[in-house]
Amino acid sequence: MNRFFALSLSVAAICAIAPVHAEPAVDANTAAGLLAGTERLDGLYPVHVDRKGGRILLSLPAAGRDGVVARMLYATALRTGLGSAPIGLDRAQPGPAQMLRIRRMGKKVAFELENPRFRAAAGSPAEQAAAADAFATSTLWMGDAIDAPDGRLLVDIAPFLARDTRNITAQLNSSGEKGWRLVDGLSTADPNAVRAFPLNLEFEARQTYASETPGAEVRNIAPDPRQVTLVVRHSLIALPEQGYTARRFDPRGGSFSSQILDFSAPLDGDIVQNIANRFRLEKLDPAAPRSRVRKPIVFYIDNAAPEPIRTALLEGASWWKQAFEAAGFIDAYQVEILPDGVDPLDIRYNVVNWVNRATRGWSYGYAVTDPRTGEILKGSVLLGSLRVRQDMLIFEGLVGADRTGRGGPNDPEQVALARIRQLAAHEVGHALGLLHNFAGSTQDRASVMDYPAPRIGLKDGVPDLSDAYGVGLGRWDVHAIDWLYGDPASGDADAAALAKAERAERDGLRFVADENARTAASSQPWGSLWDDGPDPVAELDRMRAVRSAAVARFGLSALARDEPVANLRRKFVPIWLVHRYQVEAAAKLIGGVHSTYAVGAASQTQGNPVAAGDQQRALAALLATLDPAFLEVPATLVPHLSAGFSGDEDRQTEIELMPRSGNAVFDPLAAAQVAAQQTLNALLAPQRLARLTDQHRQDAAVPDAGAIANRLLALTNADDGAPRLSAIRRALGTRIILSLASAAADRASGGEASAQIDQALADWASMQKRARFKDPADRAWALSTARLIEDRAALDAMLASPAGSLPIPPGMPIGDGGE
Repeated sequence: MNRFFALSLSVAAICAIAPVHAEPAVDANTAAGLLAGTERLDGLYPVHVDRKGGRILLSLPAAGRDGVVARMLYATALRTGLGSAPIGLDRAQPGPAQMLRIRRMGKKVAFELENPRFRAAAGSPAEQAAAADAFATSTLWMGDAIDAPDGRLLVDIAPFLARDTRNITAQLNSSGEKGWRLVDGLSTADPNAVRAFPLNLEFEARQTYASETPGAEVRNIAPDPRQVTLVVRHSLIALPEQGYTARRFDPRGGSFSSQILDFSAPLDGDIVQNIANRFRLEKLDPAAPRSRVRKPIVFYIDNAAPEPIRTALLEGASWWKQAFEAAGFIDAYQVEILPDGVDPLDIRYNVVNWVNRATRGWSYGYAVTDPRTGEILKGSVLLGSLRVRQDMLIFEGLVGADRTGRGGPNDPEQVALARIRQLAAHEVGHALGLLHNFAGSTQDRASVMDYPAPRIGLKDGVPDLSDAYGVGLGRWDVHAIDWLYGDPASGDADAAALAKAERAERDGLRFVADENARTAASSQPWGSLWDDGPDPVAELDRMRAVRSAAVARFGLSALARDEPVANLRRKFVPIWLVHRYQVEAAAKLIGGVHSTYAVGAASQTQGNPVAAGDQQRALAALLATLDPAFLEVPATLVPHLSAGFSGDEDRQTEIELMPRSGNAVFDPLAAAQVAAQQTLNALLAPQRLARLTDQHRQDAAVPDAGAIANRLLALTNADDGAPRLSAIRRALGTRIILSLASAAADRASGGEASAQIDQALADWASMQKRARFKDPADRAWALSTARLIEDRAALDAMLASPAGSLPIPPGMPIGDGGE
């Protein structure tokens, strides 16, 4: 049984610090006062703490003949965070667990990381040694060996703890930051933070990093932006006991995995092997279809989360109970509120942490694993506290701020709490070992591991949130837990898992992970983020109607009674772009390719293109989002969006606004271009254009890059139907011309697609010279743009300038980036 998970003590007993023993007086002639003034903490290994002198003396067994003193797992985490979403470095963010070997070499003690990824598990001792010796290890630190009076080895690890073991310097020197370095004189281990337990030792170090050139993120946060101080947690962990059974990874299973290279594999086997990451669950009665377990998986909800969010987190995280029960485990998964006094960073606890940042960012679900086996040792979830605030902002923009606190299905607070339940289940799913499944939304909310778009209905022409989010797990989630954790009462567990994966595939249960979903250029028509419904095109058409209704109603009702009108500028952005993710989903049909994670020679044929008719439907729906009337901001709304504001700038607000005409004045033409650019970016993704070249070669009904370019260019000369829309059409035309020119210049589009777009632009420019214009403004724009197209140097300069690439306010989370 795994010693790491074998404790059955109460929470209070587990959390109790090991007794502190004052060291007896020592004989200075034999011990030289070595332990004088220290306190002894008994745990995995004894630790002698010198609180005044700053020494932290780890007491280890005497070295064997090979010099090895001890082997254990080593992991780090951040006890305090930077507070920056773009940079990261969040409170409670864990690092990976690594195999640490402590070796004595004469007067020195080396802390080195083993390399268990490369092995010869079934080989002879000579084969195993050859595999181990063929690949580098990493020596983290060397300290002085101190011989204790009792024959044990002492080493002062305080200098080791003060090092930048988490590579914080590199992480700080990102996202516009530069020049950061660890300041040795302002960094030290904290002897007051040492904790000792039977299976783990916990240490902390206060580390200060400095830069004379801090970037905008740190300047927005640190009291002295030239210096930031973080507290780093170090954990030394007993190796889990033998007996854990690894599960062979299956690309259809939906799990994270650990990769090993086993050089003892037979010639007809694979050296490169992947094993699924999962917790250890051992049935008390292995022969029973349903049984209690020796050690349940328990997740604790951070008691720092305020109510009613805390209860919503507990409810959402508890949804996984259903899946474990269905997999044959009784009370094997539990969720509780973290008791007061419990250390959330203690490696023995799975914790859903409530994390504050200066700006909104992603939430994360981490699984800290044994690098040898893939066994999950600790689940650590980081939930960004501002996500729920952003959801409130969106929902108040849709239905009105006056609904907040009134209860019912259209109360923004209640809808935001429904989203929090989804988020808790999603991130705990990662910590349990599950990947994203971005196909869940195409099969009636089949998975909480998808990114759920709020399902916005229309009731009597008014946005309605009564079915915004589902409740509970989906079909995929129950299957995925059964595949990852379920074991047969008898027989081969891997064979049973294989059969489950094949059955899910036969039943049509879809699974699409990040690599074929996250980017707008990805090919899988089922895999999109924040989309909804089985038909991406039909849903885009529906969302256009939702957006029109929401924009028409948007105004002062989105504000609380005492809220500045200037806040409308931020609240308007997600309403104006509420269709943005469904645009990406529909665009994936164009040049789309149906594929699954097939296994075995008997698998069905893969790589079938999306039918030409569906591609044409998608193109028509996308072009409809470029109608000038759809891109027009209501004239009555513009004055409200131009309200002034006095006071300190809020970075979260500033990074989410539309481009403005001056400090406060809202620019409706810029808003039109932003919405249009969202569609153009998805439609003209270079990899999509390259796929279309081959698909059109096989089926002339599939639109190629030239056909798409000509459809877009036709919009620039279309009849507006109303004179006020002409300026929007010209602004749209500028985005179309520049986007086409950018796609043609991108090598990823492929030579043929680039040539077709280039020729379409040339033909359009030539046509403008022969055209007759009723409106002088149309003539000026068309002829000026034609001259730009024909002047390659000027066009390249324009594409390289800020005007060539219009910034779109971030949407994710709910942008760029990912979990």
